[in-house]
Amino acid sequence: MISLIQRVSQASVSVEGEVIGEIGAGLLVLLCAEHGDTEAQADKLLGKLLKLRIFNDEAGKMNRSVQDLDGQGTAGGLLIVSQFTLAADTSGGTRPSFTQAAPPAEGRRLYHAFVAKARAAHPQVATGQFAAHMAVALVNDGPVTIPLRVSPPQP
Repeated sequence: MISLIQRVSQASVSVEGEVIGEIGAGLLVLLCAEHGDTEAQADKLLGKLLKLRIFNDEAGKMNRSVQDLDGQGTAGGLLIVSQFTLAADTSGGTRPSFTQAAPPAEGRRLYHAFVAKARAAHPQVATGQFAAHMAVALVNDGPVTIPLRVSPPQP
């Protein structure tokens, strides 16, 4: 699975002009399932992003995770948005190929499994809409943008 994590002071996602998900301070998570991905990769990715220490402590060092955003036990939000274009392959020319993205039914299943596990593990989770044309608005805080990838085990 591939994700792009952005530390935000606020973010929202809209479909057809209607806001369907929004958060204040936290993480915008752009998420893509690839061929061969399983729920085990989703679990590993979720565990990593929940513990990723990219929020500042009182000394200004990136020492806090989204689970302890303010150092007082207050968690930040997660806005999880499906984005198959993270699997783009541009090595063959100027038009990206998306053949490495999971087929839509499998991508949907893994996206919804990831969201369900995120909701079980974290108090504030908002989402986009799988396979919809979405408008994502964000204020990237820092800016801090980090790619995370969890590959399937090799045989």
